[in-house]
Amino acid sequence: MATRKGTRAPAPHVADAHDWIRVQGARVNNLKDVSVEIPKRRLTVFTGVSGSGKSSLVFGTVAAESQRLINETYSAFVQGFMPTLARPDVDVLDGLTTAIIVDQQRMGSDPRSTVGTATDANAMLRILFSRLGQPHVGSPQAFSFNVASISGAGAVTVERAGTKVKERRSFSVTGGMCPRCEGRGSVSDIDLSQLYDDSKSISEGAFTIPGWKSDSFWTVRVYAESGFVDPDKPIRRFTKKEMRDFLYKEPTKVKVEGVNLTYEGLIPKVQKSFLAKDPEAMQPHIRAFVERAVTFATCPECDGTRLSELARSSKIAGISIADASAMQISDLAEWVRGLDEPSVAPLLGKLAHTLDSFVRIGLGYLSLDRPSGTLSGGEAQRTKMVRHLGSPLTDVTYVFDEPTTGLHPHDIQRMNDLLLQLRDKGNTVLVVEHKPEVIEIADHVVDLGPGAGTAGGAVCYEGTVAGLRSSATVTGRHLDDRASLKPSVRTPTGKVEIRGADRHNLRDVDVDVPLGVLCVVTGVAGSGKSSLIHGSIPADVGVVSVDQTPIRGSRRSNPATYTGLLEPIRKAFAKANGVKPALFSANSEGACPTCNGAGVVYTDLAIMAGVATTCEECEGKRFQASVLEYRLGGRDISEVLAMSVAEAEEFFGGGEAHTPAAHAVLDRLATVGLGYLTLGQPLTTLSGGERQRLKLATHMAEKGGVYVLDEPTAGLHLADVEHLLGLLDRLVDSGKSVIVIEHHQAVMAHADWIIDLGPGAGHDGGRVVFEGTPADLVAARSTLTGRHLAEYVGG
Repeated sequence: MATRKGTRAPAPHVADAHDWIRVQGARVNNLKDVSVEIPKRRLTVFTGVSGSGKSSLVFGTVAAESQRLINETYSAFVQGFMPTLARPDVDVLDGLTTAIIVDQQRMGSDPRSTVGTATDANAMLRILFSRLGQPHVGSPQAFSFNVASISGAGAVTVERAGTKVKERRSFSVTGGMCPRCEGRGSVSDIDLSQLYDDSKSISEGAFTIPGWKSDSFWTVRVYAESGFVDPDKPIRRFTKKEMRDFLYKEPTKVKVEGVNLTYEGLIPKVQKSFLAKDPEAMQPHIRAFVERAVTFATCPECDGTRLSELARSSKIAGISIADASAMQISDLAEWVRGLDEPSVAPLLGKLAHTLDSFVRIGLGYLSLDRPSGTLSGGEAQRTKMVRHLGSPLTDVTYVFDEPTTGLHPHDIQRMNDLLLQLRDKGNTVLVVEHKPEVIEIADHVVDLGPGAGTAGGAVCYEGTVAGLRSSATVTGRHLDDRASLKPSVRTPTGKVEIRGADRHNLRDVDVDVPLGVLCVVTGVAGSGKSSLIHGSIPADVGVVSVDQTPIRGSRRSNPATYTGLLEPIRKAFAKANGVKPALFSANSEGACPTCNGAGVVYTDLAIMAGVATTCEECEGKRFQASVLEYRLGGRDISEVLAMSVAEAEEFFGGGEAHTPAAHAVLDRLATVGLGYLTLGQPLTTLSGGERQRLKLATHMAEKGGVYVLDEPTAGLHLADVEHLLGLLDRLVDSGKSVIVIEHHQAVMAHADWIIDLGPGAGHDGGRVVFEGTPADLVAARSTLTGRHLAEYVGG
């Protein structure tokens, strides 16, 4: 636009000055008074070694404060129903915008949660069938496997004009839940021989359930003294009535030694005690019992669809809602676009957009009935992204946690395009990432470090990618690292034969997996890698599986408790001082009575964030003062828990504190690169990469000969990948067989043998497209993986 001669350009508006998110004095977790300026409406990538403080800065500071401030805009009544968030430990946070967090937290493993229910696609599909399905069977809830069909009638008292009138009312709800499996798709069958020995009587100790001791008041004695069964008769000689009462009796009040207790049949009691819990949260011996005692089979009534016969009877163009949910999403999108019905045009448009978003993000191979608990971390994160693609919102801060996890190099470019699209619409995009392909597209880079844990938490570099390359930081030095192909590969010592594998999308696959070498299984996301390895390797091979399921732990859990390290340490303290081991547990007898061993006292302030203050009695040490008088090698138990793994390894390695059992665990932790962690650091403060390596360290103690690692490079910095390759070599050289499901080209290049699945995802995959050495794969360039690996190694 032309301006008049002699007139000045208008001064910038004061509102346009807020182009930066300013963080000053951040001290969350290991951050050391970090101050950064993050440009708005740009793509900023946060890099640094695992545990350097990236997540603490991005998620624990910027995103957490944004969410807290948004929550404060709601009324006190609404806030009462929301999680209370404490203000991050930071001096100044300025220029924040609304944050949308797309993290790698695995979706809940609730048996009724599916890809469709997690993304609202199911809700739209149910409305579609309630409008167009023939015959018409009811409202959208008639197609929901989470709603049971119920009906009832009775008298209700209604007050009218001061008088009470009784009226008869009836109601009915038509739901889509299969009555046999209650919407789970599978039914459990309990093997009674794993619950008790029927040749013994109850008083002789017939029960073989873990924790059911014969003198237990709440379990065994309530059966023995209930009066419903004869405690001195072998169980196999029970009458029909006794057996029915013993196994299935509904909850009934009984008196045992003058105490009112509830008697319940054995099967419902076991189902409530064990089957209602998440197997991952169980102790190992309890989980082993459940795996022995319970078998899950596809529900014979609904054939695994979770839906009632009525819901399955209603169809659109010959397709029922169960058929639609079982379709590959890319095929379902085509089917929806083929429906021409003006009366539901807005619904069809929205549903088609949601399904197309799945395809664009590389998840077109999934189906809506896929249980959400079976998705990998990368798949779960991309599923959460679906609802944000195509959103008309702008000036929003999108926060991503390693969005390329679980992606083949071929798919990373597609993810990069999506990140750039979000930025180009006027949004601020913050990405925590290690992959050089993503770092390359950044407008701004913040590199944290220089080390991990207490050695990290500082900003090493801020600026452009070109500046990062020429900087002397760990990330800058390793940005252009490329692993080379090995000059020679190991010779297999044997093989595991997989024949006719047809789980999920596998197409009758026959393959020999070599033993005694480093074998890498690769292929695009959804090609069938996990189905082949986790689902098809025979159970008798002795597999130790380290998958991506998250470590569950409260703020009381720490590396010492999780790895079992605390047990030998407690025993060593007890032996040296002639007292009980329980005294040296902050969760048992030795706990400070004021804070119950938590080290802090929590004050709940209802809708406000709770306040945690350091316990004045123990000064945060978590133990009673009398316990801290006992010493081992000149240190008390709280000083030992404050040690790093490296310090503790030296401490327990010799001298007065020499404890071989503890030293062995510490050696494994140091081997996987966790020497900087403190023994008492809460698990809730560990990064994703640290948690996976902690898990690997615990599994290294197991006796299996075949290790299966599922994407062990997830959450690892470029510099740490080299350390991981050394660890895998040591495992193989010690006589183990290592099978790695991986997309990282450095791991592929380092392999002795590669099995490549594909050529595509979903029903376009499920076949072995290459097996051989990495050198042969690069030379052939016959697959997507081969072409990308050749480009990576410069072949």
